[in-house]
Amino acid sequence: MAGLSGLLMKILVMGGTRFVGKPLVARLQEQGHALTLFTRGRLPAPEGVESVRGDRSVDADLDQLKGRTFEVVIDSSGRSLDDSRRVLAVTGAPAHRFLYVSSAGVYAASTQWPLDETAAIDPASRHSGKADTEQWLQEQGIPFTSFRPTYIVGPGNYNPVERWFFDRIVNDRPIPLPGSGETITQIGHAEDLAEAMARSLEVDAASNRIYNCSASRGITFRGLIEAAAVACGRDPKGLDLRPFDPSGLDPKARKAFPLRLSHFLTDTTRVRRELAWEPRFDACASLADSYQREYKDQPTSDPDFSADQALIGEA
Repeated sequence: MAGLSGLLMKILVMGGTRFVGKPLVARLQEQGHALTLFTRGRLPAPEGVESVRGDRSVDADLDQLKGRTFEVVIDSSGRSLDDSRRVLAVTGAPAHRFLYVSSAGVYAASTQWPLDETAAIDPASRHSGKADTEQWLQEQGIPFTSFRPTYIVGPGNYNPVERWFFDRIVNDRPIPLPGSGETITQIGHAEDLAEAMARSLEVDAASNRIYNCSASRGITFRGLIEAAAVACGRDPKGLDLRPFDPSGLDPKARKAFPLRLSHFLTDTTRVRRELAWEPRFDACASLADSYQREYKDQPTSDPDFSADQALIGEA
């Protein structure tokens, strides 16, 4: 790969102690980069990594970074343009790259799948601030690489994705199933995303590029539930699946069912080709890893199943 492979850099990570940030920081630390984590201090930074405690929405906290420059700024937690712009107003643009975690949720609904990086953007998406950030970075001429994952899963996931399925399976609860269960979705493992992000810093062609980043293949809702059962050591044939009609619900809503109720599948050809990257985890392996490394020893205490009633009635 062309680029800065082997060159040590000063890297600012906004976050870095949770979920995707943990394997990403570990990877960069192994490479010997000088890391500074800006966090709220709720979780400790890894040994040997500088930690700056603060809230990114508070000017006085961000001022702790004044006068410092970084070759790379990594923003995995910014949701709006203002979130990222305020950081760069203090540090200045990074000399090498601004690394950004966007979302495939920026895409508009479509009748053709999978979606590549040129697909139409939905200005009404709750993730529209991430698309605004990508556009601003391009307009400002700030070298950046942005990643658009679909659903990220793995140990430390603070969104109730795989845990939603595990809770119902291990507690022998009926599992709401949208329609026939043939809607296709897509998940990706946090460690795969972290690896792609770290690798992009070493590839010149990744500058000013946007990448879909997830497992290479989609999976149906029914297939996902069955894979979750296998991860829990249960027989998928013994599941109590309760179909419900999703037509009256917002297809992008995730309040009662943890995934959007319409197809959600992206084309990952670009990231695999340009970064010479392949995900280690498919959907089944991702769920198995989440269960074995986290849920098995930390099951949800007193899970709330009340929202299921609106979908399938009394259990």
